[in-house]
Amino acid sequence: MNIANSPRLCFEMMGQDDGQLLFELDQDPEVMRYINGGRPSTMDEISNILLPRLKAYTNPEKGWGIWKVSTLSDNSALSSRYIGWILVRPMDFFGDSPQYHDIEVGWRFKQCCWGKGYATEAASAVATQIAKQTDVSYLSAVADEGNLASIKIMQKLGMTFNQIAQYPTPKGYVEVVHYQMSADKL
Repeated sequence: MNIANSPRLCFEMMGQDDGQLLFELDQDPEVMRYINGGRPSTMDEISNILLPRLKAYTNPEKGWGIWKVSTLSDNSALSSRYIGWILVRPMDFFGDSPQYHDIEVGWRFKQCCWGKGYATEAASAVATQIAKQTDVSYLSAVADEGNLASIKIMQKLGMTFNQIAQYPTPKGYVEVVHYQMSADKL
């Protein structure tokens, strides 16, 4: 699967050779604030936790994986620059009952890009393509309840609050807000 360029952004599936880009993004405590309390990821965590997890759910034909988001070269403020990523995988993929018809969309972007609509633009481009698959019934997103910026992106995508849920992470379950929408609404 390919994701077409959006007005300001281009997309490429990330792989096992992209650990340095993932590490770079996770070094900003504000980026990590609602992920783990603001602690930057170590390269060991990227290599031994994040990349193996990415490998487990990556399926390029279905669009599952992490999509690198870069600005297009004609964007003068951030010319051809990696600014973050969009995650795509089945909900509860690492839980006891993966939901293959309900696809999780997530995002993480550099702080210099916040408030400029990049995350919404990127998530919309990716979600629109994922929603075209006949076996996808729902699109979902989760966030820490205090992460109002991510919740706002969910709402802009057309998702509505579904529930407070326990979400599996490498270090155990955490409580999140779960937003969802029917795939046929995109």
